[in-house]
Amino acid sequence: MGRRDRKEPMDSTVRCSASTLLETWSSHDWTEGVQLETIDDMESVSVQTENSTYEITVISGRTGDILIRGGQFFREFTPARLAGSSLGGSFLKLRGIYVGFSLEVHFGKRLIVTSRVRKIAVPVH
Repeated sequence: MGRRDRKEPMDSTVRCSASTLLETWSSHDWTEGVQLETIDDMESVSVQTENSTYEITVISGRTGDILIRGGQFFREFTPARLAGSSLGGSFLKLRGIYVGFSLEVHFGKRLIVTSRVRKIAVPVH
């Protein structure tokens, strides 16, 4: 009997992380965070994650262009693009920084995903 002829039991249970479910994502209240578009260009934001602290200067909130310093990848201010925040699933809150979520940062041809955000300090006007 060849491989194709064998009948194997099919598991009808599909398990997935809650972060991959649209219902979980869309029901989130989105109050503990900030969208880059709401921060003035050249303003700075401090983001503390589980493992690092990042200093982010917004170059263009509309495009997500930033200068970032902190963590093991950004020892000095580095031009990058903040894609947004995620829970490690398929969904991304574009150009957002939210407590409990990881930041996804593009620089060069690399994608860096931070540990989860614990605290955000934004400028007050």
